[in-house]
Amino acid sequence: MDIAGATAFLKSYDGPRLSIMEVCGTHTAAIFKTGVRSLLSPKIRLVSGPGCPVCVTPAAYIDRCVALAGTEGRVVMSFGDMLKVPGARGSLSDARSEGARVEMMYAPFEALARAKRDPDTIYALAAVGFETTAPAFALVLEEAVAQGIENIRLVTALKSALPALEWVSERGGADGFLCPGHVSVITGARAYARLAARYDRPFVIAGFEGEQIMAAIHVIVCALLGERGVVRNLYPSAVSEEGNGKARALIAKYFEPCPAFWRGLGLIPDSGFRLRKEYARFDGGGAEIDDDEILPAGCRCGDVITGRIDPSECPAFSGACRPEAPLGPCMVSAEGACGIWYRSAT
Repeated sequence: MDIAGATAFLKSYDGPRLSIMEVCGTHTAAIFKTGVRSLLSPKIRLVSGPGCPVCVTPAAYIDRCVALAGTEGRVVMSFGDMLKVPGARGSLSDARSEGARVEMMYAPFEALARAKRDPDTIYALAAVGFETTAPAFALVLEEAVAQGIENIRLVTALKSALPALEWVSERGGADGFLCPGHVSVITGARAYARLAARYDRPFVIAGFEGEQIMAAIHVIVCALLGERGVVRNLYPSAVSEEGNGKARALIAKYFEPCPAFWRGLGLIPDSGFRLRKEYARFDGGGAEIDDDEILPAGCRCGDVITGRIDPSECPAFSGACRPEAPLGPCMVSAEGACGIWYRSAT
């Protein structure tokens, strides 16, 4: 593709107003880093989507982890960007400061050695993520079964990204989609064909370099002006048509689809992963959460991750809500749109 020509076209575009959703937080960060927005016509609006797994995790899940961490004989292990996410009862960091046993993990496999050395303690893993992360937790279970380690639990908030894209498409949340690159490695490009056909919108997969993102936006805009319901894979070095079948098989071995509650979206059928019955002994809860939640006053995380507003349009942004004192997860997670916007503006 002629990137210079594509850039000139996007900069001078004067057609119908278009809204393009970059689903993945890594794309949001790359768009800011490379200055992509400054190269687009004012009639092309980029909006964030529900592609940050921490951001769509409900507060009730945090409360579940906090309660476990405060239970005798339990240790909760979590990725770092989950520690400061507030729940109704405070964050995991707050719980740790009050004496609860909370530890940061860099990889889920760290729990195996810990659990083997300390069989009298239950190690509960905050299992949060999409198709990219779920295989790692499945491998933890596979190794736990192989080694006879029974004091591992998964507190599951694992989700599938595609049902959320269907939720957004059903409600007209975007004209076209810059698909999540890492998720697409697992799902494959063909997984978007049904959505593209049903909702007559383009779904384009791209890498994370500025030129790759500009090329994807160009393809999306051209599709919206012509044959709308298309799928294009501009990231063939990492994403195939069929995706990673081994990873999907591993997920299917240990997990089954279930309804899941998404912050800002609500309960979406078959959008979560829960442990299969034969592995119920490893279940630490989490997947059953299906209650509506009340966000803190002034927090509009739900509107940000569904593309209704930009982070800067939230009245709490950079005031009552900052990384050191967040109202919601979008300001905390490394892939959260609010945190990315905040760091780019300061």
